[in-house]
Amino acid sequence: MKNHKILVYSTQACPYCVMAKEYFKNKGVEYKDIEVGADENAAKEMITKSGQMGVPVIDIDDNIIVGFRPDVFEKLLAE
Repeated sequence: MKNHKILVYSTQACPYCVMAKEYFKNKGVEYKDIEVGADENAAKEMITKSGQMGVPVIDIDDNIIVGFRPDVFEKLLAE
């Protein structure tokens, strides 16, 4: 499997963020968790990338996915 660069923009209170992180853990895929609730600069970065203020925002190899979308994750991880 190819090494992917995965960023998960999340907050601690977001259940879909937890689901996204569990998805990657269960697949054995490394990711970086970016807590936007505690880091204003990270929140701005997320909004700039996605145009969204809601979480989770997932960046897989510069492909931006808003929300918990395992179907999209599978497709991008297979590339």
